[in-house]
Amino acid sequence: MAFGWIDAQAEQRRRAGLVRTLRPRPADSPLLDLASNDYLGLAHHPEVVEGAAAAARTWGGGSTGSRLVTGTTELHTELERELAAFCGFEAALVFSSGYAANLAAVTALAPHGSLIVSDAGNHASLIDGCRLARGTTQVVGHADPEAVGKALRTHAGPAVVVSDSVFSVDGDAAPLDALAAACREHGAGLVVDDAHGLGVLGDGGRGAPHAAGLAGADDVVATVTLSKSLGSQGGAVLGPARVIDHLVNAARTFIFDTGLAPAAAGAALAALRLLRREPQRAARARAVAGDLHARLTAAGLDAVRPDAAVVSVRAPSPEGAVRWAADCRTAGLAVGCFRPPSVPDGISRLRLTARADLTEAQLDGAVRVIGGTRP
Repeated sequence: MAFGWIDAQAEQRRRAGLVRTLRPRPADSPLLDLASNDYLGLAHHPEVVEGAAAAARTWGGGSTGSRLVTGTTELHTELERELAAFCGFEAALVFSSGYAANLAAVTALAPHGSLIVSDAGNHASLIDGCRLARGTTQVVGHADPEAVGKALRTHAGPAVVVSDSVFSVDGDAAPLDALAAACREHGAGLVVDDAHGLGVLGDGGRGAPHAAGLAGADDVVATVTLSKSLGSQGGAVLGPARVIDHLVNAARTFIFDTGLAPAAAGAALAALRLLRREPQRAARARAVAGDLHARLTAAGLDAVRPDAAVVSVRAPSPEGAVRWAADCRTAGLAVGCFRPPSVPDGISRLRLTARADLTEAQLDGAVRVIGGTRP
């Protein structure tokens, strides 16, 4: 029978407690949200919503084609110009998702004969970019600049190092200064996925590369998503103008993909302008993360100290994590649940989002629920 092997895999997932299910949420969900990536609480901000609506009224519901045909509007180029300026890079290129942006950056910057050095904790989109690239990939230990340097010393040709700036599972930050130093010692480029840094780290939320003094360097490229701190949809690659021009001509996820919908571009631009006007939102997100970690630790929970806005709480098992998340939901709290194979270290955990708009009372309530439902 065609696709009969699917049934066997489904049974294996069921026995391992690793079945994933879709759970549509209503527009007026009563749950306190500590599961989404809306770090600055902007997804429902009136200015962001109006930015999306105004763009749809002006440009229509879709971009109508690939960016190289009809999918580039004046709104897209305006967003790219302001995003690059905000983050401190020479140029930017907007994609339909952060995933597509990462695939583009890695595949287009790692041609045949090149070496890609990839952190073991990188996001799936970077991993898939490595798999699709024509270069050879070497995976090194998590946040280990010495291992990066050792890998680069073994290769004489073009090389690129790829790393998250903030790792999405535990929320720990990469040692960007040391990674950049290793790259420069061996003439390699550095690609930083700043999906969880933009809007949270750096001066006014300008991101981890900006905070590390790497923004605008001719050997550094950053990727970002518009779907987290900016409360919209889409992604972008930031870097030197010659790199962006190369992506326009060589990145398959740019050339052959339909352009980002105007509504998403309008929402992201509105959120970016709001953040520029209210830079304290970034500091507030970091403060909430630190406060949440302190409260969880005081309650006897095994919480990982956050470097940005992600707070991770270790669970005893995949089944325990699923049950814990479900019990939290029953008690009115939405939390993320990460378990194998989504976690590279095999440790299941709850993943909490420390949003900038959370109140003291909400933090108190969240910790009570998490502590009261632990397996």
